[in-house]
Amino acid sequence: MNSFLTTGHVGLNVTDLDRSLPFYTRVFGFQPLAEGSDDSRRWAFLGRDGDLVLTLWQQSDSAFSPTTAGLHHLSFQAGSLDELTRTQTVLRELGAELAHDGVVAHGEGATSGGIFFLDPDGVRLEIFVPAGVEDAPAPTGAAPTCGFF
Repeated sequence: MNSFLTTGHVGLNVTDLDRSLPFYTRVFGFQPLAEGSDDSRRWAFLGRDGDLVLTLWQQSDSAFSPTTAGLHHLSFQAGSLDELTRTQTVLRELGAELAHDGVVAHGEGATSGGIFFLDPDGVRLEIFVPAGVEDAPAPTGAAPTCGFF
C-alpha cells in the first residue's frame, strides 16, 4: 500500500468534445497534450507544463446529473485572487452559468472561497483561493458552499 497518494488526473465524460475542449482550455488555461479518436469515440488529454491534469471523453449522450452517485464537483486552486477574478471575467464572456454572483466564501468566517460554475454539460466546477476572501458573502451560511451548489 502507498503511504502517500496524490491525484493523478481527472477524467470527465462529455457530450461534445468540440464544445468542451475550447471551454476547458480557455477557462483553465490547459494545453491539449493529445487528442484521439476511433470509430465512434473521441478524447482529449489536457494539461499544464506537460503534466496531464484532465481527460475529456466524448461518450455521453446526456448532461451531467447531480442526483446520481459519482462526481459531486471538481475543484481547482487558483494562484491568486487576481487570477480568480480574471477567470470569472472569462466565464462571463463565455456565458457560463455561475452558481453565485462573484467570489463567495466557503462558509461564514472562512478566509477561503471561490467561484462556482457549470461546464457546457452541467458538471459543477469550482476555482478557489485558500485565503483573501474573508469579506465575501457566504451564501450557505455555516454549511460548506462547495457542498451545496
